[in-house]
Amino acid sequence: MNTFEDIIKPSKEEQKAALLSYDALVATLNEIKDKNPEIEIEETQERIRIPLSALKLLAKILKETSQGKPVSIVPIATEVTTQAAAEIIGCSRPHVIKLLETGRIKFTKVGKHRRIKYEDVIAYKKNMKQEQERLINEIMEADEKSGLYDS
Repeated sequence: MNTFEDIIKPSKEEQKAALLSYDALVATLNEIKDKNPEIEIEETQERIRIPLSALKLLAKILKETSQGKPVSIVPIATEVTTQAAAEIIGCSRPHVIKLLETGRIKFTKVGKHRRIKYEDVIAYKKNMKQEQERLINEIMEADEKSGLYDS
Protein backbone atom coordinates (compact mmCIF):
# COMPACT_ATOMS: atom_id res chain seq x y z
CA MET A 1 0.00 0.00 0.00
CA ASN A 2 1.30 3.45 -0.84
CA THR A 3 1.86 5.84 2.02
CA PHE A 4 0.59 9.39 2.07
CA GLU A 5 4.10 10.65 1.19
CA ASP A 6 3.80 8.85 -2.18
CA ILE A 7 0.73 10.84 -3.22
CA ILE A 8 1.50 13.54 -5.78
CA LYS A 9 -0.67 16.59 -6.45
CA PRO A 10 -2.05 16.66 -10.02
CA SER A 11 -0.30 19.02 -12.44
CA LYS A 12 -2.17 21.95 -14.00
CA GLU A 13 -2.33 20.01 -17.27
CA GLU A 14 -3.84 16.99 -15.50
CA GLN A 15 -6.34 19.26 -13.72
CA LYS A 16 -7.52 20.75 -17.03
CA ALA A 17 -7.82 17.32 -18.67
CA ALA A 18 -9.69 15.99 -15.64
CA LEU A 19 -12.15 18.91 -15.71
CA LEU A 20 -12.95 18.39 -19.40
CA SER A 21 -13.27 14.63 -18.89
CA TYR A 22 -15.42 15.08 -15.79
CA ASP A 23 -17.92 17.33 -17.57
CA ALA A 24 -18.17 14.93 -20.52
CA LEU A 25 -18.44 11.83 -18.31
CA VAL A 26 -21.15 13.30 -16.06
CA ALA A 27 -23.22 14.32 -19.10
CA THR A 28 -22.87 10.80 -20.49
CA LEU A 29 -23.58 9.05 -17.17
CA ASN A 30 -27.01 10.68 -17.02
CA GLU A 31 -27.94 8.96 -20.28
CA ILE A 32 -26.59 5.47 -19.49
CA LYS A 33 -29.21 2.86 -18.61
CA ASP A 34 -27.04 -0.30 -18.80
CA LYS A 35 -25.49 -1.49 -15.51
CA ASN A 36 -22.32 -2.53 -17.39
CA PRO A 37 -21.91 -0.08 -20.28
CA GLU A 38 -19.31 -0.59 -22.94
CA ILE A 39 -16.74 2.13 -23.50
CA GLU A 40 -14.26 2.48 -26.34
CA ILE A 41 -10.66 3.57 -26.02
CA GLU A 42 -10.28 5.78 -29.09
CA GLU A 43 -6.53 5.34 -29.36
CA THR A 44 -6.71 1.53 -29.63
CA GLN A 45 -10.36 1.08 -30.71
CA GLU A 46 -10.65 -1.46 -27.89
CA ARG A 47 -14.12 -1.83 -26.37
CA ILE A 48 -14.38 -2.59 -22.66
CA ARG A 49 -17.39 -3.34 -20.41
CA ILE A 50 -17.16 -1.42 -17.15
CA PRO A 51 -19.60 -1.52 -14.23
CA LEU A 52 -21.61 1.71 -14.03
CA SER A 53 -20.55 2.07 -10.38
CA ALA A 54 -16.88 2.14 -11.51
CA LEU A 55 -17.65 4.88 -14.04
CA LYS A 56 -19.38 6.90 -11.31
CA LEU A 57 -16.30 6.45 -9.11
CA LEU A 58 -14.15 7.61 -12.03
CA ALA A 59 -16.29 10.74 -12.26
CA LYS A 60 -15.63 11.47 -8.57
CA ILE A 61 -11.90 10.94 -9.09
CA LEU A 62 -11.91 13.30 -12.07
CA LYS A 63 -13.77 15.96 -10.09
CA GLU A 64 -11.24 15.85 -7.23
CA THR A 65 -8.31 15.76 -9.66
CA SER A 66 -9.69 18.78 -11.56
CA GLN A 67 -9.62 20.70 -8.26
CA GLY A 68 -5.95 19.84 -7.77
CA LYS A 69 -6.58 17.32 -5.02
CA PRO A 70 -4.53 14.12 -4.99
CA VAL A 71 -6.66 10.96 -4.93
CA SER A 72 -5.94 7.60 -3.37
CA ILE A 73 -8.20 4.58 -3.56
CA VAL A 74 -8.24 2.08 -0.72
CA PRO A 75 -10.50 -0.98 -0.76
CA ILE A 76 -12.72 -0.83 2.34
CA ALA A 77 -11.81 -4.32 3.58
CA THR A 78 -8.09 -3.45 3.56
CA GLU A 79 -6.10 -3.91 6.71
CA VAL A 80 -3.49 -1.28 7.48
CA THR A 81 -0.36 -1.19 9.59
CA THR A 82 -0.07 0.86 12.76
CA GLN A 83 2.10 3.37 10.83
CA ALA A 84 -0.52 3.75 8.09
CA ALA A 85 -3.24 4.15 10.73
CA ALA A 86 -1.17 6.87 12.43
CA GLU A 87 -0.84 8.73 9.12
CA ILE A 88 -4.58 8.49 8.47
CA ILE A 89 -5.52 9.68 11.96
CA GLY A 90 -2.75 12.29 12.10
CA CYS A 91 -0.97 11.10 15.22
CA SER A 92 2.11 9.12 16.22
CA ARG A 93 2.48 5.36 15.84
CA PRO A 94 2.94 4.89 19.63
CA HIS A 95 -0.35 6.72 20.19
CA VAL A 96 -2.11 4.35 17.77
CA ILE A 97 -0.67 1.39 19.68
CA LYS A 98 -2.11 2.83 22.91
CA LEU A 99 -5.49 3.20 21.20
CA LEU A 100 -5.32 -0.44 20.10
CA GLU A 101 -4.16 -1.80 23.45
CA THR A 102 -6.89 0.11 25.33
CA GLY A 103 -9.56 -1.22 22.96
CA ARG A 104 -10.48 2.14 21.40
CA ILE A 105 -9.75 0.67 17.95
CA LYS A 106 -10.16 -3.03 17.11
CA PHE A 107 -7.23 -4.91 15.63
CA THR A 108 -5.85 -8.37 14.95
CA LYS A 109 -2.34 -9.67 15.39
CA VAL A 110 -0.47 -11.44 12.62
CA GLY A 111 2.58 -12.84 14.40
CA LYS A 112 4.01 -9.83 16.23
CA HIS A 113 2.39 -7.32 13.88
CA ARG A 114 -0.88 -5.51 14.54
CA ARG A 115 -3.32 -5.09 11.65
CA ILE A 116 -6.26 -2.72 11.72
CA LYS A 117 -9.22 -2.63 9.35
CA TYR A 118 -9.20 0.57 7.34
CA GLU A 119 -12.89 1.08 8.08
CA ASP A 120 -12.19 0.92 11.84
CA VAL A 121 -9.50 3.61 11.52
CA ILE A 122 -11.90 5.85 9.58
CA ALA A 123 -14.69 5.21 12.11
CA TYR A 124 -12.36 6.20 14.97
CA LYS A 125 -11.29 9.35 13.12
CA LYS A 126 -14.93 10.28 12.44
CA ASN A 127 -15.88 9.72 16.10
CA MET A 128 -12.95 11.84 17.27
CA LYS A 129 -14.00 14.67 14.94
CA GLN A 130 -17.56 14.55 16.32
CA GLU A 131 -16.22 14.55 19.89
CA GLN A 132 -13.99 17.55 19.12
CA GLU A 133 -16.94 19.46 17.67
CA ARG A 134 -19.06 18.62 20.72
CA LEU A 135 -16.34 19.85 23.09
CA ILE A 136 -15.79 23.06 21.10
CA ASN A 137 -19.52 23.79 21.23
CA GLU A 138 -19.51 23.12 24.99
CA ILE A 139 -16.63 25.57 25.50
CA MET A 140 -18.34 28.22 23.37
CA GLU A 141 -21.57 27.85 25.34
CA ALA A 142 -19.69 28.13 28.64
CA ASP A 143 -17.88 31.24 27.38
CA GLU A 144 -21.18 32.82 26.31
CA LYS A 145 -22.78 32.08 29.69
CA SER A 146 -19.81 33.62 31.54
CA GLY A 147 -20.09 36.79 29.43
CA LEU A 148 -16.81 36.52 27.55
CA TYR A 149 -18.51 37.54 24.30
CA ASP A 150 -20.28 40.60 25.73
CA SER A 151 -18.96 44.04 24.70
